[in-house]
Parts: sequence; C-alpha cells; structure tokens
Amino acid sequence: MVAGDAAVKERDGKSGVDGRGSSTKAPERLASQQPYVSDPKYKKYTQQVEKCLNAFDNVHEWADCISFLKQLLKTFQSYLQFKEIPHKLIVAKRLAQCLNPALPAGVHQRALDVYTHILSVLGTEGLKHDLPLWSSGLFPFFEYASTSVKPTLLNIYDTYYLPLERELRPIMKSFILALLPGLEEETGEFFDKVLGLLDRLADTVSPVFFIQNLWLVMITMPPARGSALNFLLRRLPALHSEDDITHVVGRDIGLMIRAFSAALEDDNLLVRRGALDILLQSMRMDSAALKSAQPEDCAILMKAATSVVLRRDLSLNRRLYTWLLGPDDKSEAQSAYLKQHGLQLLSSTLKNEMFTPSEAYAESRPFKIFISLLDKWEIGSPLTEDLVYDALNAIHQHIESKSVMSDDVAMSASTLLEAVEPSILWKQLLRSILHSIDDGMQLEAIHLSLFLLRELPVHDDEVRSVHLPIVFAALVEKLLNHIQENNSRATSLAVRETCVLQQEVLRNMMPEALQQRPKLSDVALQESSTSFGPLVFATTFYGLDPPTISNYRPTTPITTAIEQLLTLCQICARCMVQTRGSGADLKATFSQLLSTLTRLIELPSVTPDASPDASQVPSGWLEDMLDCLDMESVGFPLIDHCITLIIALHRSSRLLPSAPVNQKLVVARMVKKLFRFLRHDCAIYHVRAVDLVWTLESSTGHYYVESIIAQSLNSANLHRLEEAFEAFGVLWRLTEDDVSPGFRLKVPMMIVLDTLRHDQPNIRRVGETWIRCNLRSYARVLEPILYDLIDPILRRKPCRTKIKGKEVQGYMYEQAFDQRYVHHLLEVLLAIVQFGGQGFTKSARSYLLNRSNYKSLVHRLETASIDSTANFLDALVEILSRFLQSEPKEQNESTMGPLNIKIQSASVDLLHAIVARGEIDYLLLEVLEPVVIGKLYFTVHFRRLDLQNKLLRILHSLISASTTHLAQSNVLRSESGSSETGPRTYNMNPLLTQTLIDGISLPHNRVMLQHWLDFVLMAVQQFRPALQGIVSPIVDCLCRQLRAFLADVLLASQPDSTVFGVATDAEFIMLLNAIERLLILGLTSQAELSQQDDDSLLQEKPATESGGILGLVSNVFTVDNASSQTDDQLVPRSPGYRSLHEGIRVLFAIWINLVWTVPSSRRSEDDSLSIIYGRTQARCLRALEHLSRAHPNEVLESLVICWDRDLTSYRRNHEQAEDATFKLVDTLIANAHSAVHMVCESVVARTPALSGGNRKYINSNLSDSTLLKFLEQYLSRLEGPLALQVWGRFIQLAKDVNSNVREFRAQTYLVLRCLCVLGDKVTQTTAMEDRRVRKDLQEVFGKLLDACVTFTGRSSESASWIRRATKESIVNGRSSPVPRGVSDQKVEDKAGSSTTSLPDNAKSTLGNELSLQITNFIATTVLPNLRKFLLDNDKVASICSNIVYYVVNPAVKGKSRPLDLDPMVVEIIKEMTKISAALRVWRAPVIDILYDNRVFNSNTAAATRWKPVVKALFDSDKTSFGDLLSRIASAPSANIFTNRENEMLLRSLNLRRLSFVLFTGEKNHFLTQLPSVQEKLVDILRNVPSAVVQSEVYLCIRVLLCRLSPHNLTSFWPVILTELYRIFEQIIVTAPADESEELPLILSASKCLDLLLTLQTEEFQIHQWIFVTDTVDAVYRPDNWTPYAMFDQLAESVTSLPVAEEKERSKRNSGVTFPTSSTSLSFPSPGQSNEMRRPMLNSLRQIDSIRDLTPFFSHVSISSYESVYASAGNIDWEAVEQGILDDMFDGR
Repeated sequence: MVAGDAAVKERDGKSGVDGRGSSTKAPERLASQQPYVSDPKYKKYTQQVEKCLNAFDNVHEWADCISFLKQLLKTFQSYLQFKEIPHKLIVAKRLAQCLNPALPAGVHQRALDVYTHILSVLGTEGLKHDLPLWSSGLFPFFEYASTSVKPTLLNIYDTYYLPLERELRPIMKSFILALLPGLEEETGEFFDKVLGLLDRLADTVSPVFFIQNLWLVMITMPPARGSALNFLLRRLPALHSEDDITHVVGRDIGLMIRAFSAALEDDNLLVRRGALDILLQSMRMDSAALKSAQPEDCAILMKAATSVVLRRDLSLNRRLYTWLLGPDDKSEAQSAYLKQHGLQLLSSTLKNEMFTPSEAYAESRPFKIFISLLDKWEIGSPLTEDLVYDALNAIHQHIESKSVMSDDVAMSASTLLEAVEPSILWKQLLRSILHSIDDGMQLEAIHLSLFLLRELPVHDDEVRSVHLPIVFAALVEKLLNHIQENNSRATSLAVRETCVLQQEVLRNMMPEALQQRPKLSDVALQESSTSFGPLVFATTFYGLDPPTISNYRPTTPITTAIEQLLTLCQICARCMVQTRGSGADLKATFSQLLSTLTRLIELPSVTPDASPDASQVPSGWLEDMLDCLDMESVGFPLIDHCITLIIALHRSSRLLPSAPVNQKLVVARMVKKLFRFLRHDCAIYHVRAVDLVWTLESSTGHYYVESIIAQSLNSANLHRLEEAFEAFGVLWRLTEDDVSPGFRLKVPMMIVLDTLRHDQPNIRRVGETWIRCNLRSYARVLEPILYDLIDPILRRKPCRTKIKGKEVQGYMYEQAFDQRYVHHLLEVLLAIVQFGGQGFTKSARSYLLNRSNYKSLVHRLETASIDSTANFLDALVEILSRFLQSEPKEQNESTMGPLNIKIQSASVDLLHAIVARGEIDYLLLEVLEPVVIGKLYFTVHFRRLDLQNKLLRILHSLISASTTHLAQSNVLRSESGSSETGPRTYNMNPLLTQTLIDGISLPHNRVMLQHWLDFVLMAVQQFRPALQGIVSPIVDCLCRQLRAFLADVLLASQPDSTVFGVATDAEFIMLLNAIERLLILGLTSQAELSQQDDDSLLQEKPATESGGILGLVSNVFTVDNASSQTDDQLVPRSPGYRSLHEGIRVLFAIWINLVWTVPSSRRSEDDSLSIIYGRTQARCLRALEHLSRAHPNEVLESLVICWDRDLTSYRRNHEQAEDATFKLVDTLIANAHSAVHMVCESVVARTPALSGGNRKYINSNLSDSTLLKFLEQYLSRLEGPLALQVWGRFIQLAKDVNSNVREFRAQTYLVLRCLCVLGDKVTQTTAMEDRRVRKDLQEVFGKLLDACVTFTGRSSESASWIRRATKESIVNGRSSPVPRGVSDQKVEDKAGSSTTSLPDNAKSTLGNELSLQITNFIATTVLPNLRKFLLDNDKVASICSNIVYYVVNPAVKGKSRPLDLDPMVVEIIKEMTKISAALRVWRAPVIDILYDNRVFNSNTAAATRWKPVVKALFDSDKTSFGDLLSRIASAPSANIFTNRENEMLLRSLNLRRLSFVLFTGEKNHFLTQLPSVQEKLVDILRNVPSAVVQSEVYLCIRVLLCRLSPHNLTSFWPVILTELYRIFEQIIVTAPADESEELPLILSASKCLDLLLTLQTEEFQIHQWIFVTDTVDAVYRPDNWTPYAMFDQLAESVTSLPVAEEKERSKRNSGVTFPTSSTSLSFPSPGQSNEMRRPMLNSLRQIDSIRDLTPFFSHVSISSYESVYASAGNIDWEAVEQGILDDMFDGR
C-alpha cells in the first residue's frame, strides 16, 4: 500500500461516531441547529452520516476512499433541505485525510466534490462560522494538487471564499500561503489565474493589509519567498516619491525591510536575485521608503544586501552594485550617487558589524564583505577611505581579545592588506599617528601600526620601498619638531611608542629606499619638492595638510634621518644630564632612539661616508653622549646602546678624533664606565660588557685597554682596588684563549700576580681571590713568565766543577742580565706555585708546550734546547734546575752573586713547594688544631677574610699529620701486642663542623667559598674515617646554598626583574662539584661502616606481613611499605642516603628549572644568563650521571619521589616539568628495559608477599603505589618498539602480583593500569601475532581485572555511596529523600555512639575511594580498550558479566530514582553498548531500569546521561520497540478487580517511555517506526478518555516535532488539528472547574501548540490562524476588532470567569514571562535582533485553574508576532529540548 493508504487508516479521536463531537459546537452554531433537533428526518440524516463515517474504518486502499466519498456525497445530496452538516468535525477530518498528497488525483477530485457540495449547502454564513474546519483541509492542498484538480480547487476559493470579504481578515496570511505556490513559475498554466485571484483578495480586504501579510509570509516561510517576489515584481509600485507610502506598504516599514532582508539572506540564489530586483525597482537608495525608515531598519537591510557578495555570483553582484551606485552608467555619477545616498549607511553598517559581531555569523564575515566590495572600484575607493582604518582596528581588537588568533580573521586581515590600495591605508595611518603624537595620550593608531608590522608580514614591494621609508622619515622629523618645541615631551608615552614604531618600520622596509624619494604625481609639486622636509613631503605625497617647517637642507632621506636622529639623541642626552637620569620614560625613549640610529647606520647598502653630502654630526654630540654615560644612574642597557652607536659611527664616518691623546681619553671614559658593570652585582651584563671592551679596542686600532686597566689596578684606595680587580677578573675570565690575554694584558696580569706576595694581607687576599675565581687556566699566566725566563739574553754554558775530586755538573752565565727582574719572576712564580699547590701541578703537567697559541714561545723553547713537546711542569723543573745550577763568572761574582743567591733560593722554594712534604710532632698537633679551628670560627663570624686561606691550609696539614701519626702508632701497637683495647682514633673537634658550615653558608663569606670547598673536599677524601661526621651537615648546607642561588637566577630571569647580583656559572659549578663528590664519599664510607652490622640486623628483622583489620582489604592503602624494615636497620645507613635524597632533589630542581629559552626581545643580560643556564645544567647532568652509575636504584627512587612531590613547586608548568623528569630518567638509565626492571625490583622489594625483595635499604618515603604510578606514566611515553623491550619484565611482575598476593591490595589496581597502558602500545605492533604474548596479555589482564571488579563489588556491600538512597528511604519511611538536617544529625549521632569503630570507618572510606577509582578506570579505559586486549568473545562476555554483577547491579539496587546512578556506572553501561559480545549482559539491567515505574522520578541531568544507552538498546534489539508499543495496551483489562486509575497511570508511564525513547534518537532516527507510533497515538486518542493518558500523547507529539522532519508528519496533521480544535473549543463553551482532572490535558495541549508556534514549521503556518492571530492585526488592531483565533477568544472568556472568594489567589505567572500589556509594546532593536525563539510555557509545570493560562492566552498572538519580527527564524533548540525533558522527568 502507498503511504496515503496508511494515512487513511488513521482513526478518529474522542469526538468520533459516538456523537460527542456534536456537543462541542459554539453557542452560535448550536443556535443554528435548534430548528433541526426535533425533526425526525434530521435525526435520520445524522444517522446516515454517522453510518457513512463508520465505513471509513474499513478503508484499506484508495479505491475504498472513492467509495466512501461517493457514499458520503450521496448522503449529503439526499437531504438538501437541511443547511447544516452533522458531525462536522469528523467530516472535516476525514475529508482532510482524503486530500493526503500521497493519494491519487481521483480521490482528491471526489473529496473536492464533497467540499463543493458542503460549502454550497452552508453558504457564506455557514462557511464564516466553520472556517477552521473546512480551511484546514483545503488550504494546504493547493501546493500538492495535480493539474487536473487545481481548477476545481481555485474555483472553490473564488466561489466560496472571496465572497466572505471582511471575514477573510483572520485567515489572510494562510490564504496567501495557500495561493502562492501557483506563482512559482511564470509560465505556469495557472499563474495568471492565481495572480488575479490574489489581486481580488487584496481588493476584498485591503491592499495595505494584504501587503503587510505578504511581508510576514516572506519572513516566516522561506519556500514561499520566490513566489511572493514574483507577485511583488508585478504589483509593488516604485517607492521613490516623497509622498507618504504608508498607504502602500503599511505603517510598519520595518516589517517590509525585514521581509526584504530575509529574502536577501535566503539560501536560494533565485530568491536573492529577485529580492535585489525588487530593491532596484521599488526601493532604490534614494527612495522615500529608505529615507523614512528608522536607522536600525536601514542597517538591517544594508547588512542583508551586502551579504550577497559572499555568494560570489556575478548576477547578484551586478544588481547590488547598481542598487548602491544608482542607474547612471558614468563612473563619476555613480561615485557621487553612492557618497550622497549610501556610503554613510554602508560604512556604518559594516563598521558596527566589525566591532560588535553577531554570534550567528563568523567574526570574519564583515571583513570578507568589505574585501569583496573592493572589486568594484567605484565602491571600493570611497569605502576604503572611510573604513579601512576602522576595519584594521577591529581586527586588531578581535585578535587582542583572544589568546589564540583566529585563522579566519587572520586570513581576512592578510587578504584585506593585499586588496587595499597601500597609499590609502598608509595615508590614514600616518594621519592618525601624527594626531596621536600631538595628543600624547591616544595611542590607538601607533599600536595598530605596530600590530600590522609585527603580526602581518609586509611582502608588498611598494609598501617596503615607498610608503614605509616616507613614513619613517616623516616620523623622525615629527618627533624632532615635537620635542624641540618642548623638551619635556621626550618623556611622553606617545613619543616612546613612536620610537618603537620607528624600529619596526625600519626593520620591514628596504634599506636602499632611503637613498632617494619617490616622485610626486604633480609635476609642479615634484619640482618644488626638493625643498620639502620629510614631514612636508609625506603630507604632500598623501594629500594631507602640510605643516609649516623651515630650515631644511636638501639631501638624501637617509642623510636627513641620521642628522635628525643624532639631534634627537643629543637632546635626550642633555635632558638626561639635566634631570640626572631620574626619568624611566626618558631612558626608554633614549634607548629606542639609539637602537634605531645604530640600525640605520649599520644598514648594509648604506654608506654615508661615501656620499658627498655626508651626515653632519651636531657640534658637541660626542661630548654630550659621554657626559650622559658618566652619570651614576644610567643603566647598562642604555650604555650598551650608546657605545654601540659610537662604535658604529666611528667605523662608518671616522667620527672619533684622530689625535691619540684625545682618542685615548675618549676610550678611557667608555672603558671605565664599562668596568663599573663588571662587578659582582651586575653579573648578568658581564658577557656583553667584555664584548664591548674588545670591540672598542679593535675599532681604535691601538692597545689602549692594557694601560687603562693597569692604571686602575694601581689605585691606593682599597675599595676601588677591589672593584678594579673584580672587573679585570671578569674581563680575563670571559676573554677567550685565542686572544692570548696573558700577552695582551701582561702588565695588569703581573700587577695581579704581584699581590700574591704583597705585604698587606687584604691586597694579597684580593689577588688570591682573583686567581681562584678568574684564572681559568694556569697556562695563561705561565706562558708569559716562561717566555721571559728563557729570554735569549740569559746565555749560559755547561761546566764541570771538581770539588774534593768529584765533578759537579753545572752552568755558568756568559754575560750579565737583569737579575732583579728574573728574581721577581721567580718570586711571582713561587707565589703561584705555593698558591696553586696540587691544582697548579696538575694543570702544569697536563698542558703541553706546543699547544700554546703564542708561536714565539715555541720558537724560544727550541732556541733554549727545551723539548717543545714536553709539558709545562717538566719545562719549569728544567728551567729551575738550570737556575739552581747556574753561577756567575768569577769576575762577575761581586756584582751578580747576591742576586743570584736570591734567584737560587727562590728556585729551591719552588722545587720544594712542588715535590716536598713536612712532618710535625703529634702533641703539638693536638694543641694547635683546636686553636686553628677556633681562630677560623672567629674569622668567619667577624668577616676577617685575609687569614682564612692560610688557616685552612695549615689545618689541612695538621689533620694530615695527626692522622698519619695515629695510623703509624696503631700499626706499632699491633705489632708489639699492646694490651690496650682497640686502636686509637682521631677525635674530631666538635667546633669544626659548625665552622665549616658557617664558612660556606654565610653570605659575606661568599668570596671565600672556593677555599672552603677545596678544604672540605680534600680533607674528607683524605681522612675519611676521621671526618665522616661532617659530610651530611655540609651536604645539607650546600643544598641550601644551591637552592638560594637557583632562586636568585630565576628571579633575575623575569622580564622586569631588578635582581642583578646572581651567582655565576663558576659558582654553580663550584657547588655542584662539591656536592657530587661529598655524596659519593658519604655513601662509600657508610657502605664500609655498615657492612659489619648486616648479619645482626638481618637476624633482628621482624615479620613483614600484617593480618590487617579489614579482612579481604588489608593493607589496601599501605603507603609505608618500607616499614617492614625496622628502624634499627635504617639507623646506620640513614644519614648518607638521606643526604643522597636531598642532593638529588636539589639537582633535580636545577635540571628542571635551568632550561634556557631565547626571549622574544633581546636584553643585555641574556648573554650572561644563557651561559649560567647552559653550563650549570650541563654540570648538574654530569653529577646526576655519576651518582646514577654509583647508586642507580637509590637515585631512581629519589627521582620518583621528586616527580611525585616536587613537580608542582617549580616555575615551569606541570607538563613541561613532567616531560623533563622522564627525559632525565632516559638520560641517566641506559635503556627502557633497565628503567622498568629497576622500578619493578623496587616494587618487589616493598611487597612482603613477593619473595624476591631482599634489598638491604628501602626508602621509607617511597611507596609501591607511587612507584607504580610513575611506571604508568613512564610506560605511556614509550614508543611501540621500546614497549616490546620492557614487555617481558613487566608481565613477570604482573604475574607475580597475580599469583603471590593473596589479598587484594591497591597494588593490583595500579598494576592493571600499567598493563593497560603497555598493552595498548603492544597491541599496535606485530607482537600480537606472537601467540605467547597474546596469551599472557589476555590471562594477566583478565585476572587483574577480575580481582579489581570483585573488590569493587565486595566493598560496595558496605559502602554508603551505593546504598545511600535506600538508607534514606528506610529512615524517612517514604521514597522521597530525607531532609538534609535530619539525615546529617542521625549520621552524626550514630558516628558518635561508637569510638572503637573509627579506624574501620576510616579504612572503609578509603576502600570506597579505591572502588570509585576502579569504577572510573573501568569506564574510561578498560571497556573502551577491551576488544584490543581480549580477542575471545567468550572472555569479553565473561568480563562484562562480572562488571555488571559486581559494579552495575549493586549500584542499581535499592535506588528510588533508577536513573540517578553514579555517572561512571552509566558510562560503563554506555561503553558496553559499543561491544557486540556484551549485548546480553547489559540489556537486562537497562530494561529493568527503563521499565521501573519510578524511572521518571529522576532529574533531567541523569536522563541526559542515559540517552545514548537507551538509544543503543533499541538499536541493537529490534524487538524492543515493538515490545514497548505492545505495553501501551489499548484494550481494557478483563480483570474486574483492576484499579482503573492505576491502569491509566501505568499506560501513561508507558507512553512517556515511548516519548523518552523517541527523544533519545537523532533527527529521523526512528522514522521507520513512525507508522506504528502514529497508529498507537490515534488509537489512544479514540479509545482512552483519560486526561492523564491523553496529556502524554501531546508530550509525545512534541517529541516527534523535534525528532522528525516536518514533512514526515504531513498525514498526521488532520488528527492533531482536530484534537486540538476539540479541546480548546470545549473550553470556550464550558470552562473546566478549578482542580479539574482536565487541566493537565489542557496544559499539555497548550504546550504542544506553544512549541508549534515556536518552531513555525511550514506545514503548521497555514493552520496557525485557527489558534492565534498571525496577521498584523496582532499589533495594529483595526476599529471594532473582535477576536477570531481560539486563544484570543479564550483570553476574553477566561478573563471574564467569576472567581470564588475563598479561592482568590495571588496573581502569578508560574514562572512564565510575558509582555506587561499589549498596549505598551516595544519592538526589538537591532541589538536584540539575534534573540532566539523559545516556548513561553517552558517553565510552567502545573496549573490549578484555567485562569493560570490567562497570560499565555492573552499574549501568545503578539509574542508570536514579535518573535517572528525579531528572531530572524533562530530557534533556541537547547531550551526546547530542555523543556521537554523537564516535563518528562520531575526529579521527585
């Protein structure tokens, strides 16, 4: 059968053949029937019609329809004497059903014959009364009628409807909708006839009223817009005259404009084209209609019209251009027309849309429209002038307001820049920038220009070669003039930002473009432009008002720019001197100008000195610069820029004076200023300052720096001397070896070395500190000394001297030489050797002579017969031995002898210092050692730095002698068999540890830090058993120091930091060296000490397993697994390992934080900071590697603790810190397998049930849970091949946990998590083809998951979170929740009644927490990946069955609200629905929940979570839907004892279930079940009179309207309309009493109609006039207006109902919002035009009286009209669906 046959099968509703329909007539229609009531023929007539209608039940195919219609017509024709139709409601419904489009034309013709007869019998008066009945079938039919029946239908309209005249007013919109399909095709057969019919219709009522309804049709009915435009193109007159047009289009011009706007934004191209044709024909830009319209309405029209350019259709664009530019073909006339009539509206509309975009469109829409309009230059040129600046400003604001730039907007910005003429853009920008400079506060234009240059790269050669150079030169001159007028303006924010803009402009333009200006288009101006300054030229070039400026010297633009910038810099320098550098803004401006000028001078293609008109430097410029530099308040960044500029000027134009003295003075002033920033408190500037010093020296070509430094090192003031030494030390340390600093800076180096033997301790201390901190390599100072010691003038020859018969080999000096200088060198060298000690020896031994960068040294060595391949130490010993053996000739003895003795003495001292060791008596040692320690302690705290070094050296010698003496004495005693007990040991002085800690940690002692660390490291290593006690405290001290250094460096790295005195890389490395060696030494010594105690400790080890107090859940949350080791065992090993852990934490913090990232803008301190970061992190990594090799397990465990506890405390974000942690683990451990193996071993060692744990040391701060969490994260970062490497070791751990852990522990769950992570990676590789791997994965995964699921089920038996609702219902005695206060009080009383249960309660809470975690994990990870891990369907089904049994079923049990389960339980079920093998498992509990009678007690949030589950149930089981429909039984129960009310309630619940099931689907998801659903609903409407059940039918209809396309419900409309008509007509006749059972049905029907009015579907719009006034009469009511629509009638009748006094209630809207009154309407403004339509009754749940609906009845017509007017067809679907859900689920 065809669909139409199925539709015919629908049954009628309550007002069926039982005759009840006749009782629902209106009073006036009842009056018309009174004469026939007692007539027996009329009764027979009624019976015949009823019999005929009953025959409709037997209609099965279209032929039966024809027979039915023939019989019905024959019956009517047999009783022509009666002018009334019995059972009108049913007859109208059956006739409408017979006009179903799916039925053949023959049926339609027969139905129209019946209509013709009925209308002829009723006449005009009868039709007027029954318009809703007969029009509901006739009006929608014309669109679908075949060609053969259309004439009949048109004849009916013409014959019976047009005579109604004024009575057609309420149905005007629907009548127009019915006829408009006839105008779709201009060549159609019925086009002219329909057009004529519409003309007569307009004349019948009122042309104005007709045209206003046509506007409404265009707004609300997209399919009818084309036909409406066809009518308007023929009938709408031109609205160009100045006369009043309201008699043509109505009073509401905004309605017409909205109609045109709707058509212009239609998706159909032809509709848009027709709308533009209408605008051209009737509503040009200069028309009276537009002039009389409100500005907001004009903006709406312009917004819609300009949107057509986005379609990129030539025909649309051509029409739009004609509308905007006027009918004239000449370009000049078109431009004038646009500027006069439309430009202001067009630009303001686009501008408003750019700055306040609508949420309905993309933000880029107005910009794309603007770009498209630029294609037409007559529009684009003036529009660009008006709008380009605002457009780019809007883009700037959009991008700045969002953290991430929108790709669409960014692309639009780039396209706009390419499309816009550059000259127009830069004209607007330059004008705005000049205004900003003058204003001083408005910086919008400057920021916009910066944005364009930074974010949108400039690729246009014209911009880079023409506009940017012009703007740059103009800005330079503008700034100069602006500041020259008032020097205080240099501090303004606008000037500073303009300087930043200058830099960006210079960075983006072509350098060669500054060599000459572009030519002007005006020849006369071009000739005179040579006398124009840059600013005058720029304003002339862009057509702006030029300023009056004189004193311009014609030259190239770059020459002028350099001169003006030099003048600007000079002005700023003088201002700096005048204000003493107090202004931060002035400094910033000065710095920007210096940078710009430097960049300009260094441009590669610019050579000012080669030009004949080179830049003229202002007089006194250099002196002003140097005066500025000399101020104390000037910071280094400014000095950096200034000196860089001076160097650049010197190199390019030979600026600096050529006289050596003067030049040296200039260089000296700059070098001395730079040396002020080589102090310790400016460490971040050191690298750049040193670079500038050497750059200065290389630029001048003279070695001035050496003499300048030497002069500063001879200061008599100690403080200045210290500063000079410090500065020279930084210069020396940061100078590379290839510069040969020992020779280039020989004089200052010798001055420093002389201080090593100075008489004054403080000066000597300064020199020693310099050597310690800055030397870098002994080779640097040895090379020049060695070079002088082998001077060729020192000529000697071998000689043999006989003494008492023995020959002594020696040397003899051949000539005299400067012995004092040689002695001086040897004294210096002795001081170096004595000072350097072991370090000197090591360095000298490792450095080969031929590696020297100074080739003359190698040549002298060869001349002196010294092997150049030897090392420095060998050569030094050789030279010293020669000096020692050399003697003067006899004739020179008297002159050379005394000094030669001194030389030899020095040589001996040197040799002794290199090779000898001394001894001292032990008793004296015992006396001296505490004195030295005490003195050391004194010097530390009283800041006496000079003695510390010597004291430390003597202390070391003392301890060495003491320990040596004790060792020797113990050996002697053991050999002699002395009876004294035990060997004598070294007793460490108790003050020593504290003294060392203070010496290292006190800030004022920081300069001596290296000395103290050297002592500690040497002493501890050399005298390990004796000084072992100081290791742990000193490690703690070093950790604190490193953390403090780290904090300072991080603070100095901040952009606006004021911290400059940070630890250098050398200091970091110094501490890292110390801490690394101490940790290794401490652990090595402890291992030796504790080795002897191992046996006894193992014997005392207690039992490790605990019985537990929770039975199966014992030790679930044990975090102190290491407590199985006794405290006694940990005591001897704790200090060393505790120190190791603290050391690892500090090293970890350094590794995480000191990662250098290049900043966006360069700062002077970046060079130093990058070196500190890089070198410190590298040294930190080496320390970690060394520790990891020595103690891999302990280091890894410490890293895990840091990862677990310390990550959140670091400055980097958590993800970066975590990534760095795992990167460090990968660096320290050779491969992933080793890392996983070590973690697994640590887990085994902490698990008593696993027998493998025999580790001697277990870190009590680390639990197996943390280890497994770390392992999970580590595994998640492995690639597939690496995952395969670790698979074997991890699966062994998982098997051990499965087989050996008897009771469930949290460990099982964590191992399962790790297995899921690793399994997910393994399953993506080919390893799954290996049967063994596949088997292991399935077995271990299954066992672990079963254990977790079983634990969850068992713990839920005693958990309150699963059974809380049941407990509350027991306490409360009802199914609703107990009041909060009562429940809490009882729980508290119960908790307070027992004190012994607190531990159990606490552990139960923890157990519940774990259960929740396991449940979440199952839902989010296990089930989604179940098919990856388990390939066998039976195993999948078994696992799912367990989950349902242990997790889902306990959660469902005892719930008063079945849907209110834990969200994760719902998620579990949802995931199971995706597994085909689990269908039988989850289907049963879901069905039980769905068919629970309390299912709708839940709230909407819970229902929303269940939607995909319910949908999956009915998708997977095709019988479920049929079963649900069968439960909605239509036959009453045969059991006479059944409670009728309960039966109706059950039926209504099943009907609501059907609604919910339909609601869970997507659009048209249940379309195939629609016939069955319709049949069931019709059956209920006919046979079930219960209001409770019928109200659910309308809820179901609302769901169908949301879930089905409107055209799928076409056959259902007659039934819906008939039932709604019957319900509301009944209210009009007899209003229901208060508290009536009919009220829920009335509310449900009202909500259904409310939704229909909200959706405004095409099928319903033609019927809505029955219920509401859908014409302009809703707002502009005519005189003597009477309500015709049902709701308007109801508003009057319900308002007039009497109210009993005892039932007088306060007026309330029950949560519904309505307009205050129909007379105070306010139409939506354009700002509200995007407000979406939503049902008015959404929040109304229940009514107690029909009067509660009075506000709805009173305002629904006008609200519906306003929503159509304002919302542009946008529906708030979220509110619609939420309203339906709220009505389904009451949440009780």
